[in-house]
Amino acid sequence: MERLYENSNKRIINLKTPFKRYLYSKIDWKDRLIAIKGARGVGKTTLILQYIKENFKNNNEALYISLDDLFFSSNTLTDVADDFVKNGGRYLFIDEVHKYPDWSREIKNIYDINPELQIVFTGSSILELFKGDADLSRRVVNYELYGLSFREYLEMENKIVMQFIELKDILHHHNEICNEINEKIKPIPLFKNYLKFGYYPYYKENINTYYQKLNNTLIQILESDLATVYGVELSSIIKIKKLLSFIAASLPFAPNIQKLSEMIGASRNTVLHFLKYLNEAHIINNLQSSAKGLNYLAKPEKIYLNNTNLVFAIAGHSSNIGNIRETFFFNQMKIIHKVNSAISGDFTTDDKYIFEVGGKSKNYEQIKDIKNSFLAIDDIETGYKNKIPLWLFGFLY
Repeated sequence: MERLYENSNKRIINLKTPFKRYLYSKIDWKDRLIAIKGARGVGKTTLILQYIKENFKNNNEALYISLDDLFFSSNTLTDVADDFVKNGGRYLFIDEVHKYPDWSREIKNIYDINPELQIVFTGSSILELFKGDADLSRRVVNYELYGLSFREYLEMENKIVMQFIELKDILHHHNEICNEINEKIKPIPLFKNYLKFGYYPYYKENINTYYQKLNNTLIQILESDLATVYGVELSSIIKIKKLLSFIAASLPFAPNIQKLSEMIGASRNTVLHFLKYLNEAHIINNLQSSAKGLNYLAKPEKIYLNNTNLVFAIAGHSSNIGNIRETFFFNQMKIIHKVNSAISGDFTTDDKYIFEVGGKSKNYEQIKDIKNSFLAIDDIETGYKNKIPLWLFGFLY
């Protein structure tokens, strides 16, 4: 236990990040059991360390532990929690829970046995909170942390605090909003930078090695997280890698599931499950038809990589600009709103709005005479009527 306290204190003391992610203020930290899910590298650990540093001066009252620590190869989480409570501990922060076998059952037991203890835990975006007998769904308050929005990136880079903007205000007041923002910054060059390296906060460590780290993150998700959470075997991991390589080289595309299954040597349903895994791991974004609802065994209408940084990391500067634009729009919009494919245009949002995404030369031809239709246009600082700057959709969260 002494080493765990020492490691916890070191992590908290050495934390030097003043910038807080959008989710920090949305969490009701008073709840007894809180789960924070998210893809690797989006800042879950930093978020909980910031909360500890700001709210607990008594080092014995709060403890941060990571379950990928070798300590837990020979010690149980239950024993640690028991010792912690006996020594006056009240707030236990657990990182990387998906790295620990039977984590959900032990957390459930710890929660039930220690009513005076508050638990906050983090894990992969593919974490299943209601798997098997240890169903936590009735006890836990669940949050998900996504990568940096363009708004957050601007705050990190320029130290300028800007509030998020609701979609209805973007659609109907974008001119006034853009004028206010343009008085403070020049958004277009910053937006181009964000598309390349602004989604994962660790880009700040070293931009020169950012893509290398991002590719390493991908490998960890595929080889470690999928195996740990879903029990995916090595032979399937190899097939998933092959599938992802094909997707990355073909984006954006409407998938032919039969051809994909033949290419990687897997059944149709297996391919659809692989696409589900990659989507939930935030490696790809599957664009579904609204008619198919949330059925993951329905073929996606289109497949994108999850964010533009991944596109540049995998495809490099040969990346198609049209794909980059659509990937950004889909990525930022789906965090807050329901996004589906559109019969005319690129995307339907909340079953109400139609969006066509493109460059400055894009016109209304594909969406003319369609009610509630808009153009999301790249490389413009301000819009006109239903033509809105693409970068402004990065202010939704």
